[in-house]
Amino acid sequence: MSIGGIGGIDPGRIQAMMEQLKAAATKPAASPVAPVGLGAPGASPAVAKLDFADALKTTLESVSATQKEASDLGKRFAMGDDTVSLSDTMIAMQKSSIAFQSTVQVRNKLVSAYHDIMNMQV
Repeated sequence: MSIGGIGGIDPGRIQAMMEQLKAAATKPAASPVAPVGLGAPGASPAVAKLDFADALKTTLESVSATQKEASDLGKRFAMGDDTVSLSDTMIAMQKSSIAFQSTVQVRNKLVSAYHDIMNMQV
């Protein structure tokens, strides 16, 4: 799943993303688009409704896994494991740091939006 052992995106996933982008680009722009989560009467329930709580939970679990992986690599490197390089360890730690910082920023925006809504005059 990694490119060069550093932890990248699988080439198969990149190809699948490119195919999706090409397919989306070839769709006619004038076709009506149904709102997400609001199925038209008689429409098939093929489109899953995205729950905010589930998306948030999945994101937090991903950040936690990234931090755990970085911590494990750091411990293995500190203990002298020859299979772990300094560059892999530093990259994993930076990815973990960036993921955590972005999560904190999203949380700050959510708290700010909550305060704005609570302070609205009714």
